[in-house]
Amino acid sequence: MSQLDPQKLPVHLAVIMDGNGRWAKQRMLRRIVGHQRGAETVKMVVEQSSLLGIKYLTLFAFSSENWSRPALEVRGLMTLLKKYIRQETARMMRKNIRYNVIGNRTDLPDDVNDTLDEAIQKTAANTGMVLTLALSYGGRQELCRAAARMTEDAVAGKLSASDITTELFDSYLDTGALPDPDFLIRTSGEMRISNFLLWQLAYTELYFTETNWPDFTINELHKALAAFQARERRFGMTGDQITERGDLSKD
Repeated sequence: MSQLDPQKLPVHLAVIMDGNGRWAKQRMLRRIVGHQRGAETVKMVVEQSSLLGIKYLTLFAFSSENWSRPALEVRGLMTLLKKYIRQETARMMRKNIRYNVIGNRTDLPDDVNDTLDEAIQKTAANTGMVLTLALSYGGRQELCRAAARMTEDAVAGKLSASDITTELFDSYLDTGALPDPDFLIRTSGEMRISNFLLWQLAYTELYFTETNWPDFTINELHKALAAFQARERRFGMTGDQITERGDLSKD
Protein backbone atom coordinates (compact mmCIF):
# COMPACT_ATOMS: atom_id res chain seq x y z
CA MET A 1 0.00 0.00 0.00
CA SER A 2 1.35 3.41 -1.03
CA GLN A 3 2.50 5.86 1.64
CA LEU A 4 0.24 8.91 1.37
CA ASP A 5 0.94 12.44 2.53
CA PRO A 6 -2.15 13.45 4.55
CA GLN A 7 -1.44 17.09 3.68
CA LYS A 8 -1.71 16.44 -0.07
CA LEU A 9 -4.93 14.46 -0.32
CA PRO A 10 -7.74 15.79 -2.50
CA VAL A 11 -10.30 17.81 -0.59
CA HIS A 12 -12.99 16.56 -2.98
CA LEU A 13 -12.73 13.14 -4.64
CA ALA A 14 -15.17 12.20 -7.40
CA VAL A 15 -15.56 8.69 -8.80
CA ILE A 16 -17.18 7.25 -11.93
CA MET A 17 -17.85 3.68 -10.79
CA ASP A 18 -17.71 1.79 -14.08
CA GLY A 19 -17.42 -1.89 -14.95
CA ASN A 20 -19.99 -3.68 -12.80
CA GLY A 21 -21.76 -5.23 -15.79
CA ARG A 22 -18.47 -6.06 -17.50
CA TRP A 23 -17.22 -7.76 -14.33
CA ALA A 24 -20.37 -9.90 -14.20
CA LYS A 25 -20.26 -10.77 -17.91
CA GLN A 26 -16.66 -11.96 -17.63
CA ARG A 27 -17.84 -14.41 -14.96
CA MET A 28 -21.05 -15.36 -16.80
CA LEU A 29 -23.15 -13.88 -14.00
CA ARG A 30 -26.22 -11.66 -14.16
CA ARG A 31 -25.44 -7.95 -14.38
CA ILE A 32 -27.18 -7.28 -11.07
CA VAL A 33 -24.59 -9.50 -9.37
CA GLY A 34 -21.92 -7.12 -10.62
CA HIS A 35 -23.83 -4.19 -9.16
CA GLN A 36 -24.18 -6.03 -5.85
CA ARG A 37 -20.46 -6.69 -5.77
CA GLY A 38 -19.85 -3.05 -6.74
CA ALA A 39 -21.89 -1.94 -3.71
CA GLU A 40 -19.31 -3.66 -1.51
CA THR A 41 -16.59 -1.58 -3.19
CA VAL A 42 -18.63 1.54 -2.46
CA LYS A 43 -18.62 0.69 1.25
CA MET A 44 -14.83 0.30 1.21
CA VAL A 45 -14.16 3.54 -0.68
CA VAL A 46 -16.53 5.51 1.56
CA GLU A 47 -14.92 4.16 4.73
CA GLN A 48 -11.36 4.63 3.46
CA SER A 49 -12.03 8.15 2.20
CA SER A 50 -13.48 9.09 5.57
CA LEU A 51 -10.56 7.54 7.46
CA LEU A 52 -8.03 9.36 5.24
CA GLY A 53 -9.68 12.69 5.98
CA ILE A 54 -11.11 13.41 2.53
CA LYS A 55 -13.82 16.00 3.13
CA TYR A 56 -16.03 15.40 0.10
CA LEU A 57 -16.67 12.19 -1.86
CA THR A 58 -19.00 12.25 -4.88
CA LEU A 59 -20.03 8.98 -6.53
CA PHE A 60 -21.66 8.76 -9.97
CA ALA A 61 -24.24 6.16 -8.97
CA PHE A 62 -26.92 6.41 -11.70
CA SER A 63 -26.86 8.64 -14.75
CA SER A 64 -29.69 10.29 -16.67
CA GLU A 65 -28.84 7.97 -19.54
CA ASN A 66 -29.05 4.84 -17.36
CA TRP A 67 -32.86 5.03 -17.51
CA SER A 68 -32.57 3.61 -21.04
CA ARG A 69 -31.19 0.31 -19.70
CA PRO A 70 -33.45 -2.77 -19.55
CA ALA A 71 -36.34 -2.21 -17.13
CA LEU A 72 -35.40 -5.27 -15.08
CA GLU A 73 -31.88 -3.95 -14.50
CA VAL A 74 -33.17 -0.48 -13.58
CA ARG A 75 -35.61 -1.97 -11.05
CA GLY A 76 -32.79 -4.06 -9.61
CA LEU A 77 -30.57 -0.99 -9.27
CA MET A 78 -33.29 0.99 -7.51
CA THR A 79 -33.87 -1.89 -5.09
CA LEU A 80 -30.13 -2.16 -4.46
CA LEU A 81 -29.90 1.60 -3.88
CA LYS A 82 -32.66 1.52 -1.26
CA LYS A 83 -31.04 -1.45 0.45
CA TYR A 84 -27.64 0.24 0.51
CA ILE A 85 -29.00 3.50 1.96
CA ARG A 86 -31.01 1.72 4.66
CA GLN A 87 -28.14 -0.55 5.66
CA GLU A 88 -25.46 2.12 5.61
CA THR A 89 -27.22 5.01 7.34
CA ALA A 90 -26.34 3.64 10.79
CA ARG A 91 -22.69 3.40 9.73
CA MET A 92 -22.82 6.94 8.37
CA MET A 93 -24.01 8.10 11.78
CA ARG A 94 -21.18 6.26 13.55
CA LYS A 95 -18.61 7.66 11.11
CA ASN A 96 -20.07 11.21 11.24
CA ILE A 97 -20.70 11.17 7.46
CA ARG A 98 -23.43 13.30 5.87
CA TYR A 99 -25.49 12.21 2.89
CA ASN A 100 -26.11 14.53 -0.06
CA VAL A 101 -27.80 13.89 -3.42
CA ILE A 102 -27.48 15.67 -6.77
CA GLY A 103 -29.40 15.04 -9.97
CA ASN A 104 -33.00 15.12 -11.15
CA ARG A 105 -34.69 13.40 -8.21
CA THR A 106 -38.15 13.82 -9.76
CA ASP A 107 -37.27 10.89 -12.03
CA LEU A 108 -36.62 8.56 -9.08
CA PRO A 109 -39.37 6.31 -7.69
CA ASP A 110 -41.22 7.70 -4.67
CA ASP A 111 -40.00 4.94 -2.35
CA VAL A 112 -36.39 5.67 -3.31
CA ASN A 113 -36.86 9.38 -2.67
CA ASP A 114 -38.48 8.63 0.69
CA THR A 115 -35.47 6.49 1.66
CA LEU A 116 -33.06 9.20 0.54
CA ASP A 117 -34.95 11.93 2.40
CA GLU A 118 -34.87 9.90 5.61
CA ALA A 119 -31.12 9.28 5.32
CA ILE A 120 -30.37 12.92 4.48
CA GLN A 121 -32.44 14.10 7.45
CA LYS A 122 -30.83 11.64 9.87
CA THR A 123 -27.29 12.60 8.87
CA ALA A 124 -27.89 16.34 8.38
CA ALA A 125 -26.09 17.33 11.57
CA ASN A 126 -23.00 15.19 10.90
CA THR A 127 -19.85 17.23 10.49
CA GLY A 128 -17.47 14.75 8.86
CA MET A 129 -17.15 13.78 5.21
CA VAL A 130 -19.97 14.71 2.82
CA LEU A 131 -20.96 11.71 0.71
CA THR A 132 -22.76 12.90 -2.43
CA LEU A 133 -24.63 10.40 -4.60
CA ALA A 134 -25.23 11.52 -8.18
CA LEU A 135 -28.58 9.93 -9.05
CA SER A 136 -30.49 10.41 -12.30
CA TYR A 137 -27.68 12.87 -12.93
CA GLY A 138 -26.36 14.36 -16.14
CA GLY A 139 -23.99 17.29 -16.47
CA ARG A 140 -25.75 18.90 -19.43
CA GLN A 141 -29.11 18.50 -17.72
CA GLU A 142 -27.69 20.14 -14.58
CA LEU A 143 -26.46 23.11 -16.61
CA CYS A 144 -29.91 23.48 -18.18
CA ARG A 145 -31.56 23.40 -14.74
CA ALA A 146 -29.16 26.08 -13.51
CA ALA A 147 -29.82 28.27 -16.57
CA ALA A 148 -33.57 27.87 -16.08
CA ARG A 149 -33.35 28.92 -12.42
CA MET A 150 -31.23 31.94 -13.32
CA THR A 151 -33.73 32.91 -16.03
CA GLU A 152 -36.59 32.72 -13.53
CA ASP A 153 -34.69 35.00 -11.15
CA ALA A 154 -33.86 37.39 -13.98
CA VAL A 155 -37.52 37.60 -15.04
CA ALA A 156 -38.44 38.21 -11.40
CA GLY A 157 -35.95 41.09 -11.32
CA LYS A 158 -33.65 39.37 -8.81
CA LEU A 159 -30.58 39.57 -11.07
CA SER A 160 -29.35 41.17 -14.28
CA ALA A 161 -26.84 40.17 -16.94
CA SER A 162 -24.13 42.23 -15.24
CA ASP A 163 -24.54 40.15 -12.06
CA ILE A 164 -23.55 36.91 -13.79
CA THR A 165 -20.14 35.58 -12.79
CA THR A 166 -18.68 32.09 -12.58
CA GLU A 167 -19.18 32.23 -8.81
CA LEU A 168 -22.85 33.15 -9.19
CA PHE A 169 -23.40 30.42 -11.78
CA ASP A 170 -21.77 27.93 -9.37
CA SER A 171 -24.43 28.73 -6.80
CA TYR A 172 -27.24 27.68 -9.16
CA LEU A 173 -25.75 24.24 -9.80
CA ASP A 174 -26.74 21.07 -7.93
CA THR A 175 -23.28 21.20 -6.35
CA GLY A 176 -23.55 24.82 -5.24
CA ALA A 177 -22.64 23.94 -1.65
CA LEU A 178 -19.62 21.83 -2.66
CA PRO A 179 -16.11 22.74 -3.81
CA ASP A 180 -15.10 21.52 -7.27
CA PRO A 181 -13.49 18.06 -7.30
CA ASP A 182 -9.70 18.01 -7.08
CA PHE A 183 -9.46 14.45 -8.37
CA LEU A 184 -11.62 12.17 -10.52
CA ILE A 185 -11.16 8.40 -10.68
CA ARG A 186 -12.82 6.35 -13.42
CA THR A 187 -12.60 2.57 -13.43
CA SER A 188 -12.94 -0.10 -16.17
CA GLY A 189 -10.61 1.41 -18.77
CA GLU A 190 -12.99 3.93 -20.33
CA MET A 191 -11.31 7.31 -20.85
CA ARG A 192 -14.16 9.80 -20.88
CA ILE A 193 -16.20 11.68 -18.30
CA SER A 194 -19.63 10.62 -19.62
CA ASN A 195 -21.65 13.78 -18.89
CA PHE A 196 -20.46 13.91 -15.27
CA LEU A 197 -19.85 17.28 -13.53
CA LEU A 198 -19.04 19.04 -16.81
CA TRP A 199 -18.68 22.50 -15.26
CA GLN A 200 -17.04 21.35 -12.04
CA LEU A 201 -14.28 19.25 -13.63
CA ALA A 202 -12.64 22.22 -15.38
CA TYR A 203 -9.38 21.90 -13.39
CA THR A 204 -9.80 18.44 -11.92
CA GLU A 205 -6.99 15.90 -12.19
CA LEU A 206 -8.22 12.82 -14.06
CA TYR A 207 -7.20 9.23 -13.35
CA PHE A 208 -8.23 6.19 -15.40
CA THR A 209 -7.67 2.57 -14.44
CA GLU A 210 -8.37 -0.67 -16.31
CA THR A 211 -9.70 -2.24 -13.10
CA ASN A 212 -13.44 -2.88 -13.04
CA TRP A 213 -15.24 -1.30 -10.11
CA PRO A 214 -15.97 -4.57 -8.22
CA ASP A 215 -12.22 -5.33 -8.27
CA PHE A 216 -11.18 -1.84 -7.14
CA THR A 217 -9.36 -2.52 -3.86
CA ILE A 218 -7.88 -0.43 -1.05
CA ASN A 219 -4.50 -0.80 -2.75
CA GLU A 220 -5.99 0.50 -6.03
CA LEU A 221 -7.45 3.48 -4.19
CA HIS A 222 -4.13 4.29 -2.51
CA LYS A 223 -2.32 3.88 -5.85
CA ALA A 224 -4.67 6.41 -7.45
CA LEU A 225 -4.27 8.88 -4.57
CA ALA A 226 -0.48 8.50 -4.75
CA ALA A 227 -0.67 9.40 -8.44
CA PHE A 228 -2.66 12.51 -7.53
CA GLN A 229 -0.03 13.54 -5.00
CA ALA A 230 2.70 13.22 -7.63
CA ARG A 231 1.02 15.74 -9.93
CA GLU A 232 1.64 19.49 -10.10
CA ARG A 233 -1.59 21.46 -10.26
CA ARG A 234 -0.83 24.73 -12.08
CA PHE A 235 -4.27 26.24 -12.85
CA GLY A 236 -2.87 28.05 -15.90
CA MET A 237 0.34 29.20 -14.20
CA THR A 238 3.88 27.96 -14.84
CA GLY A 239 5.64 25.43 -12.68
CA ASP A 240 8.05 28.14 -11.49
CA GLN A 241 5.14 30.29 -10.33
CA ILE A 242 3.70 27.39 -8.35
CA THR A 243 7.10 26.80 -6.73
CA GLU A 244 7.43 30.49 -5.84
CA ARG A 245 3.96 30.54 -4.30
CA GLY A 246 4.83 27.45 -2.28
CA ASP A 247 8.00 29.10 -0.99
CA LEU A 248 6.10 32.26 -0.05
CA SER A 249 3.46 30.23 1.81
CA LYS A 250 6.20 28.95 4.12
CA ASP A 251 7.21 32.43 5.26
